[in-house]
Amino acid sequence: MSPYKNILVTGGAGFVGSNLALHLQEAFPEARIVALDNLKRRGSELNLPRLRDAGVVFAHGDIRSPDDLASVGEVDLLIECSAEPSVLAGVDENPSYVTQTNLVGTLNCLELARRQDADFVFLSTSRVYPVASLRELAVEEADTRFELADQQPVRGASQSGINEHFPLQGSRTLYGATKLSSELMVEEYHATYNLRTLVNRCGVIAGPWQMGKVDQGVFSLWLLAHHFGRPLKYIGYEGSGKQVRDLLHVDDLFEALRTQLDQIETLQGSTFNVGGGRDGSLSLLETTLLCESVTGHTTDITPEPTTRTGDIPVYLSDYGALHDATGWAPQHSPEDILRDTYDWIQEHDDSLRRVLDL
Repeated sequence: MSPYKNILVTGGAGFVGSNLALHLQEAFPEARIVALDNLKRRGSELNLPRLRDAGVVFAHGDIRSPDDLASVGEVDLLIECSAEPSVLAGVDENPSYVTQTNLVGTLNCLELARRQDADFVFLSTSRVYPVASLRELAVEEADTRFELADQQPVRGASQSGINEHFPLQGSRTLYGATKLSSELMVEEYHATYNLRTLVNRCGVIAGPWQMGKVDQGVFSLWLLAHHFGRPLKYIGYEGSGKQVRDLLHVDDLFEALRTQLDQIETLQGSTFNVGGGRDGSLSLLETTLLCESVTGHTTDITPEPTTRTGDIPVYLSDYGALHDATGWAPQHSPEDILRDTYDWIQEHDDSLRRVLDL
């Protein structure tokens, strides 16, 4: 039985939020689960029937509006999944939306939690770690990927990846800066108001119902491109495709969350890196080979040698702290994730063609 009666998931029609809301409703059928979303991201409307059929209450609202948040009623657990998730947000445009959503919106959520004395879980990002420091890491080139060397010049880094002690001084993109700023406010609300909080710095989350884009959801993007015959690019690093990220199935993210909530009395105030780790990672080149195997299709991929500002050769989430605290570890391999996602793509081919304008 859930200790929570009223759970609010913000960004609840997005990829991560909708999947977490559905898992919560299944795990805690006696609880009232509310998914609040402004439906800005195209494709989020496809999740509304799923939420409705599962008994999740959908609230059309925006976290930038305190009145929208207040309209959901009682809340004893708030899971903050809403975000402008693009790492390029604000770069060539007005930064107002990314800052208002990712920082001011989170403050509004914290205020709701404070007023209602609700537990608060914040989904942050690995992008809080500074680009320059990540680029200083010792990297070795293998046949299909870049690897982190075991001896590193920066604290908090090893072959296992980046842990929570990695230094935070330096720039990290506007997206990363807004998420780190929100983390600091979560910490202050925990200390000042005794709010029970958790922060999860997520690597790449993947799985069914993700509308992949160039700047967010790269593994889903790669599968969609292979399925629909859309061209791709290996950008940067001489067009080798050897840059590496870890990926985590959204179902494994839920299991991490559930494990944390079971122990929130002892874990409150903690910040964890959550991701697939070294064993759950792929380079773009390896992703291409796996996509070809899973889909049976190939697509044109153009090397674009110039490395962009903000690009890094390797990021791996070292989830050792969470494992030590709870015993949690990912259960889905990269191949599991891609096959699961491709099953969804095949099943929803027509809807995806409409959403993606194909």
